[in-house]
Amino acid sequence: MSQRKIVIEPDPILRKKSETLEKVDDELRALLDDMLETMYAAPGIGLAAVQIGILKRLIVIDISKDKDKKKDPLFLINPEIISRSKKTSIYEEGCLSLPGHFAEIERPAECLIKFLDYNGKEKELSANGLLSTCIQHEVDHLNGILFIDYLSKLKKDMIIKKLIKHKKELNKVVL
Repeated sequence: MSQRKIVIEPDPILRKKSETLEKVDDELRALLDDMLETMYAAPGIGLAAVQIGILKRLIVIDISKDKDKKKDPLFLINPEIISRSKKTSIYEEGCLSLPGHFAEIERPAECLIKFLDYNGKEKELSANGLLSTCIQHEVDHLNGILFIDYLSKLKKDMIIKKLIKHKKELNKVVL
C-alpha cells in the first residue's frame, strides 16, 4: 500500500465524470488499499478515485472517526444511488480536495445504493445520517460535482479564489 497525492480544486479532473469498471481484480484492490491509506493519512472519512487523479467509479469510506476504535472501511465499486429520502438533514461538509473549507449542506437524510464490494460481489446498502451524507458527497465526486456547487455563487467563488491563492503559495520555490 502507498499513499497517493490528493488533487486540489481548482483542477479540471475534479469536474470530469468517472468511468464504470468492468472487473474487480488484484490491481483494482491494490488501488482501493492505496485510496484507504491516503484517506486515513489525510485524515478524512471518504475519498473518491478522482480525488487522486483516477477517473474510475471507486469510493472508500470509513466514518468510524475514533482513532482507538476498530476501523470499518467500506469499499464501493460502481456505486449507484437507487433512491433518496424526501426527508433531509444538514451536515457541515468538508473535502480533502478543498482543504480548510467547510459549509453546511442539506442533502436527503437517507439513501439506498447498490455497488460491488471489495471482492466484486453485488450489494445493496441502506444508509442514513453521516454515512448517507458521506456516500452522496463521494458519489457527487464521481459525477464531477463538489460540495461547493450547492453554495451560492458568491460563496463558491470566494472559496475557489482562496484555493487558487493557496496553490500558488505551495508552488513557490524557496531557495
